[in-house]
Amino acid sequence: MTLLETIHGPRDLDGLTRAELVQLAGEVRDFLVREVSKTGGHLGPNLGVVELTIAIHRVFDSPTDAIVFDTGHQTYVHKLLTGRQDFSKLRRLTGLAGYPQRRESVHDIVESSHASSSLSWADGISRAFEMTGQRDRHVVAVVGDGSLTGGMTWEALNNISDDNTRRLIIVVNDNGRSYAPTIGGMARFLNTVRTRRSYRTAYLHSRDVFDKLGAPGRAMYRGVRGGLHGFLSKVTNNEALYSNLDIKYIGPIDGHDLEAMQEALSQAKNYGAPVIVHAITQKGKGYEPAVQDSADQFHAVGQIDPETGESIELPGKPSYTSVFADELLRLATENDRIVAITAAMLRPTGLHKMAERFPDRVHDVGIAEQHAVTSAAGLAFGGLHPVVALYATFINRAFDQVLMDVALHQAGVTFVLDRAGVTGPDGPSHHGMWDLAILQVIPNIRLAAPRDSARLREELAEAVLVDDAPTVLRFPKGSTGTEYDAVRRLPDGVDVLLESSEQDVLIVTVGPMAGMGLEIAERLAAQGIGATVIDPRWVVPVPKSVIELAAAHRILVSLEDGIRVGGIGTRIRQDLREAGVDTAVTELGLPDQFLDHGTRAEILERVGLTPQRIARDVVAMVLGSKIPHAKPLPPNRADTGSITVTRRDT
Repeated sequence: MTLLETIHGPRDLDGLTRAELVQLAGEVRDFLVREVSKTGGHLGPNLGVVELTIAIHRVFDSPTDAIVFDTGHQTYVHKLLTGRQDFSKLRRLTGLAGYPQRRESVHDIVESSHASSSLSWADGISRAFEMTGQRDRHVVAVVGDGSLTGGMTWEALNNISDDNTRRLIIVVNDNGRSYAPTIGGMARFLNTVRTRRSYRTAYLHSRDVFDKLGAPGRAMYRGVRGGLHGFLSKVTNNEALYSNLDIKYIGPIDGHDLEAMQEALSQAKNYGAPVIVHAITQKGKGYEPAVQDSADQFHAVGQIDPETGESIELPGKPSYTSVFADELLRLATENDRIVAITAAMLRPTGLHKMAERFPDRVHDVGIAEQHAVTSAAGLAFGGLHPVVALYATFINRAFDQVLMDVALHQAGVTFVLDRAGVTGPDGPSHHGMWDLAILQVIPNIRLAAPRDSARLREELAEAVLVDDAPTVLRFPKGSTGTEYDAVRRLPDGVDVLLESSEQDVLIVTVGPMAGMGLEIAERLAAQGIGATVIDPRWVVPVPKSVIELAAAHRILVSLEDGIRVGGIGTRIRQDLREAGVDTAVTELGLPDQFLDHGTRAEILERVGLTPQRIARDVVAMVLGSKIPHAKPLPPNRADTGSITVTRRDT
């Protein structure tokens, strides 16, 4: 039995010796590499916080003391130390979540996994503890230096400094990276701490000197460490950053030195007021393939060979992200007005290709979506056409800026939303399922949902030509898969994917739901029900031909991988009523629920969005006349209609 297997909760750490703690850290790293290489997940961030997490659980008493992890992708070590050591289904259906999850453990508090929010959580929790007389309970917020680029962090710090009686400890996990190297003024400041020779020689090597003297030397080290800290503060000027905030600063600390981390955290715990503990760590620590990965140090990986770090996933069709990256670069080469912005996700959104070719035209603003959007409005005012690339889940954070700074000012800004719809293993906070419902209420906005790689290229080219309103392209995570050519394209750009001689059901598909719509139509045809399948391409505003086609059919079924409430189907229903068309409408989409992690197929099946289920329900509604205004089919119809559908694999 390994030492790790004897750890069922944080208090099992209490009796371990220094040597055993070092052994445990090594076993944790071995476990992470072995298990995450099988399932995929956030490997690099967790390898970097092994000692830091062990030290936190040694010093503080979770869950009596509340531990809040910013973003939460670095909590695998926390899960192991709190009794969750079955990683066989990590991020898979019925398995452990990739982020903190309250139903998994009382030790998990914040599930949202959106960066830069931890200090606001910690501020609120610590105030609640104080106001309810629970003054013996501590709150620990673990925040990465990447999250310090988000404005919400500094709003929280401003309020935390306003009250110095709370037991609140902020651990800055400073590894110089978020997904990629952290950027901006804060990053440059912290980088001087990590690289300044005086710090490295006076701190990192001082411990080795005292260690050579054995136990007496270590005692001497603890005695002089306070003076050393004072010297380092003068050399690195770290406390100048926090002095005006009136928050005690301890550090910088070697985040991989368990004893030093425990000592710093103990000092912070006993201080009785807000304290910042600055820990310097290395992302991917202890796993050479991750350390040597210059792109993102194995921030998130698929299945890999644990020995080499090489991906073992079979090559397939290109991803939507890679198609976007190539097409944006092509367009930018032809049009020097195109610039790009992202929020600490240069490579995940595909902007790295344009950045390599045109470094002055790509701006990574850090984890600051609100700033990114308003900055884009300013770029548009200056005569450029900005392309803002984000994950769909993160556009939620910048809704006000899209509304008031971009749309109100008629700014030509294109938003490209990756990971839209059901994303799968990252769970409820990362599904990009709210963007269509949220954004379509913005006046004059134009929303596109490409169904495949060809349409992505078409619609991106169309979007960057719009200079008087916001445009949005949203596409899912993963491979572009099968391409479906249109039978014909209507004058307003709507693609007809399938036509039947019997106009019973009009299926309006949004983006990648096109394939499902065609399969539903085939199932309906087998039951003698004719269906037309269309892809509007630009789903908002609703094209006029959609209204005209709806008027010619008995039933309209809209199919989207966004939330059904307030979604595209709802918009179509409203436009039909406004046009005086009384065709029955059935809106199909995701329920207004937080959907758990799992594969895209598993989640769609769980919510009833499968061709078999939908076709069965439509047949029942038509034949049973359960749809208002729908006339029953003629009895014994033998003709199932003529079907034309063109598919091609790319």
